Amino acid sequence: MTIMHKLIGLAGAAALVAGLGATAAQAQTPADIQSRGSVNIGLLVDFPPFGILDEAGNPDGYDADVARLLAEDLGVELNLVPVTGPNRIPYLLSNQIDILVASLGITPERAEQVDFSEPYAGIEIFVFGDANLEITGPEDLSGRNIAVARASTQDTSITAVAPADANIQRFDDDATAVQALLSGQTELMGASNVVISQIQSIAPNRFDTKFSLQQQSQAIAVRPGSDELLAYINDFLARVKADGRLNALHEEWVGGPLPEFVIAAE
Repeated sequence: MTIMHKLIGLAGAAALVAGLGATAAQAQTPADIQSRGSVNIGLLVDFPPFGILDEAGNPDGYDADVARLLAEDLGVELNLVPVTGPNRIPYLLSNQIDILVASLGITPERAEQVDFSEPYAGIEIFVFGDANLEITGPEDLSGRNIAVARASTQDTSITAVAPADANIQRFDDDATAVQALLSGQTELMGASNVVISQIQSIAPNRFDTKFSLQQQSQAIAVRPGSDELLAYINDFLARVKADGRLNALHEEWVGGPLPEFVIAAE
């Protein structure tokens, strides 16, 4: 995404927020959606593999497939609506979409604006690196070279726990940090489970996970007060977890099983 696109998205989000006072968020029930015959679900399209655009320019990815399952369960037509990080909650609260399946991490601040379902996905940040290194905790990072994407969650997490003599090398993005690890420039990196799956697929057995730094659960969001709809979604998630459909989608798109902390959240 270019800087211009980001600025346009931020400007649009600000405009939506400004207009929220004129359009109050309307609570919904499953019956409301089913009587209309369609559901508008917002998702990111710039956050692979959770949200992407396919070769034809249509929304796809893990979140899109979860949205398809949910619409099928409701028995309605699905309209996938691309949103951005800044405007996804304003889109929901201004009634432009019914539901968010948009890699929205559960935080106390967001919980004051929307109602969250049980988790349907999650990101876990690890210290990851050379399989020959015995690294079991922060103290073992002493004197080690560690690659991270600058100002990322993995950067802040490692910075908080690493000994003063650890050499944290900050790169512009995950891709550059991965190249530093693969080339031997660093022996360790901070990486999410998504990035780790990608590295393991191109360099099997060279690296392994050392220890976990942070977990963040992602949930489906609805407008405040939509208690019946939220209960329906939680029941849906319990069923697709139990019968393996959600895990199969996660395996397909993310390259590994649902994180245990997501499954255990039920």
